[in-house]
Amino acid sequence: MIDTHCHIYLTDFHHDLDEVLNRAAEAGVKKIYMPAIGFESVAGMRRMHHPEIEFHSMIGVHPCEVGREIAYIEKELNELAGGDEFVAIGETGLDYHWSKDFVSEQKRSFILHCEASKDVGKPIIIHNRSSTHDMLDIIEQQQDGRLTGIWHCFNGTEADGRRALDLGLYLGIGGVVTFKNAGVDKTVQNLPLDSMILETDAPYLAPHPNRGKRNEPSFIRYTATKLAEVMGCSPDQVVEITSGNADTIFHTQK
Repeated sequence: MIDTHCHIYLTDFHHDLDEVLNRAAEAGVKKIYMPAIGFESVAGMRRMHHPEIEFHSMIGVHPCEVGREIAYIEKELNELAGGDEFVAIGETGLDYHWSKDFVSEQKRSFILHCEASKDVGKPIIIHNRSSTHDMLDIIEQQQDGRLTGIWHCFNGTEADGRRALDLGLYLGIGGVVTFKNAGVDKTVQNLPLDSMILETDAPYLAPHPNRGKRNEPSFIRYTATKLAEVMGCSPDQVVEITSGNADTIFHTQK
């Protein structure tokens, strides 16, 4: 299995990181992709190591971290995005849930990340909360045939999902698909599995039966099992297809 979105470098894991990674390896997790929250995330990502797991880093600024420092974001992103150390740009996007104080700055930052993604030929990882219409509109405006990426923690309608696919995005399926009343399971069953990848967003959004606890990469097996149930196939098929998608998106096939 491949966890395509995991903040394993955060302090939530510092006290038992070895145990968490051992459980991930035992569960069959072979690769972990780490989205940045800000440029300071890089130091933590560089420390990640396990003999049975590949770690891949991304670079970007989470929308909730965006304020008025757009010139700084542009400068750092332009300097770092093309580096071999990073396989993707993000996470970026829009978040109107927590605050609308810096909506214009969030949009500008998102556009800068889209431009960097196209310039360096790396996928963009998109955070979206209470901002679907604006998020998809920006992707449509930016799409010139070069933009690829993932709608992280997909939570839209079927129409939103199909629009995202038409715009060249994949859908990140995480623990929310296991939540009884979230409705994500009913939406994704009408969308193609070959457009999906698995993710945890650990330490956040732990799937059932661990909802409310700290999430970790090994819990991705619960998401894979639920997605298999929803799509009417075996967990092995889900893992094979989503892992293949991840390798394609991130250009990390061996």
